[in-house]
Amino acid sequence: MPINRLLQATFAALAVTVLASPRPVAAQTVMKLANATINDVQHEWQKLFAADLQKRVGDKVTTEVYPASQLGAIPRMVDGVLLGTIESFITPTAFLTPTDPRFQIFDVPGLFASPEHVHAVIHEPAYRDHMETMFLNRGLRIIGAIYNSPTVVLTKRPAPTLEALKGMKVRTFASPLQIEPMKAIGAIPVPLALTEVIPQLQSGGLDGMLAGMPILTAFKYYDVAKFVTDLNFAQIVTVNVINEAWFQKQPKDVQEAIRAAGRVAEQQAFPWGVSNVQKTNELWLANKGEILKLPPQEQASMMQTFVSLGTNIVAQNPVVKAEMEKLQALVDAKRPK
Repeated sequence: MPINRLLQATFAALAVTVLASPRPVAAQTVMKLANATINDVQHEWQKLFAADLQKRVGDKVTTEVYPASQLGAIPRMVDGVLLGTIESFITPTAFLTPTDPRFQIFDVPGLFASPEHVHAVIHEPAYRDHMETMFLNRGLRIIGAIYNSPTVVLTKRPAPTLEALKGMKVRTFASPLQIEPMKAIGAIPVPLALTEVIPQLQSGGLDGMLAGMPILTAFKYYDVAKFVTDLNFAQIVTVNVINEAWFQKQPKDVQEAIRAAGRVAEQQAFPWGVSNVQKTNELWLANKGEILKLPPQEQASMMQTFVSLGTNIVAQNPVVKAEMEKLQALVDAKRPK
């Protein structure tokens, strides 16, 4: 066969082979959902979100849930979602305050009257839309916002009065609105990642911690400390943030599915979370823990001090103050009569 005919035949065979080869399948999007906690309302939101998203987009997005700090301590997970190495992270707003001080407006003492009040405020349609895009300048989008639990303090020895808390080393969230109130009552605030708390309680490096009751039971803190004082000076608000640059790389239908699944999950998680707080209180008592309350006069005096502190802290930054005024107007409008 002449050389030119041989070349033509070879090219033709190659062309058939190329055309017959299957086209490469587009890479599946993986969405890692990080969390410091487990078996609480944050974890429940993640599971509800993943299930709803799968119904909407099928195998276009694979969700991987990593509870109990599997992807690192809280500061590392915050860094991960900011850098885009973690697509999604759920946490109380206080732990995001170092990223943007506007997060602290949700932690002002005395702001919310009840779980239902929290739910009514953060899910008012216009404000919920505002929350979603409030931190885009930091590269974060809020796709989930939920009521978490009241603030309690766990201690290794009974603390039925404020006097008993004086001098105690208490783990706090990384927020001035927890750090400064502890200082005001004579406790020593120690901002610390959740993964470090139990070893510090066992070694004597800590005397107690601020938290929500669901965390204390999920991690069996009743094995290292038995006493909870229901300070209840703030309702913990949790948000799920995602990396905005990653979000913008997704097709429009996936973007809308992520947003919709987040809103559905937060509505479904609310009654579950309220019920879970009650169940965890009962579980604490069943494991020979105690739940204490301050004397009414001390509680009222403490709240007066904490509210004043909170007001002063948010007023120091004009941007935070402006956001606080917007939130406060809605809080007042939604406050139970």
